[in-house]
Amino acid sequence: AMNRVQLLGRVGQDPIMRQVEGKNPVTIFSLATNEMWRTGDSDVTQGGDISQKTTWHRISVFRPGLRDVTYQYVKKGSRLYVEGKIDYGEYTDKNNVRRQATTIIA
Repeated sequence: AMNRVQLLGRVGQDPIMRQVEGKNPVTIFSLATNEMWRTGDSDVTQGGDISQKTTWHRISVFRPGLRDVTYQYVKKGSRLYVEGKIDYGEYTDKNNVRRQATTIIA
């Protein structure tokens, strides 16, 4: 089986480092990827409008060396290539509502 994702985009916020008591720290940041396409009758003609869709990804870095370098050098607006795996999980928010989360583990 394979669970692998490759993303190239822009960092949406400066990374933050979090640590839950008794667990290893993690560096977290968001990454935006853009998809652009031309709408119209034909790809050959230059007519039509250009549409764009931005998708936001939550990136988590657990590996100690990579986690520290990411926290220190990655900044909002940086163009970044991320490779990792997709992780689907659930959590309970502060209002005690169960929510689903998709994270890229770099």
